[in-house]
Amino acid sequence: MKVQLAIDKEKKKVSPGTKIRAGRQLGFLVLLLVGMCLFSIGIGRYPVHPGEVIRIILSRVIPIEKTWIDTLETVVFNVRIPRIIAAVLVGAALSAAGAVFQGMFKNPLVSPDILGASAGAGFGASLAIYLSLSVIGTQALAFCLGLFAVLSAYLVGSRVRHDPLLALVLAGILVSSIFTAATSLLKYVADPYDKLPAITFWLMGGLSSMQMHDVKLALIPILLGAVPLYLVRWKINVLAMGEEEAQALGLNTGRLKILVVFCATLMTAASVSISGIIGWVGLLVPHIARMLVGPNYRVLLPTSFLIGGIFLLLVDNLARNIAAIEVPLGILTALVGAPFFIYLISRRRGGWS
Repeated sequence: MKVQLAIDKEKKKVSPGTKIRAGRQLGFLVLLLVGMCLFSIGIGRYPVHPGEVIRIILSRVIPIEKTWIDTLETVVFNVRIPRIIAAVLVGAALSAAGAVFQGMFKNPLVSPDILGASAGAGFGASLAIYLSLSVIGTQALAFCLGLFAVLSAYLVGSRVRHDPLLALVLAGILVSSIFTAATSLLKYVADPYDKLPAITFWLMGGLSSMQMHDVKLALIPILLGAVPLYLVRWKINVLAMGEEEAQALGLNTGRLKILVVFCATLMTAASVSISGIIGWVGLLVPHIARMLVGPNYRVLLPTSFLIGGIFLLLVDNLARNIAAIEVPLGILTALVGAPFFIYLISRRRGGWS
């Protein structure tokens, strides 16, 4: 009851002008994302005119006279659209996970892999490649071990009572170290002419071999994580005020933390399982979203989701167009993200909220 009263009070604080401005910002980001998707379909080593892109897509919905060759249709539907959808999903999921983790831990340097999901998924994929499993087997093992890593961190951290959040972070660092060491061991014993290059390339992140069935496999867990977080975003606002304040308002902080950690981990593990390890997205994008719309998770969460999709789609366009061979996404996100993050923190005059 107290939580609902706090939420109702917070809703009343939001002026109509603020709601209109937030709605316009979200609408602009949606249009920008759609425009970026259409633009991305047309660029590459096999360029397609924007008008032709729209005609090819509409041909699946309404009857249109075919004026293009079959190869063009194959490139659009079988190569670029799955990759573009995957880039948007992965960027959005990592950004939303980073945003809720930063609010829950009240730390601007927290990212989605803080609890070991990326390290566990990396080890799972490396083990699958070492054992010569199929692509689906690699993704499944990466996803399962990503969840297992976070579960291990949670079980270790739950044994500490006096500062559970700090214990959870330290447990995540510990578990990440163990899985990173195990991945290094696999790389050391792997065949240097076959398995080792495949493991190394996967760990650098990329979407070059993306197919629509890969997108469908990742879409379900990402939605299962994103929808509950969106529904409890008001409670995340209360949780970000501090644990004592949230408990004073009657919020069951333990249950909410479990829900937040589970949903964010589900999105992170699903993303890493199809894209490899892509850093900086979940750390950088929530800061950009917070600068645009403020710390209110009512708009911060969907804004992070949209900006994350736009950001990773832009980086993926660079990855497949700036060089003769494709550049791994993890390299580009670091090269783009690190300098921009330095710029962001140098511009801040006050504290983080």
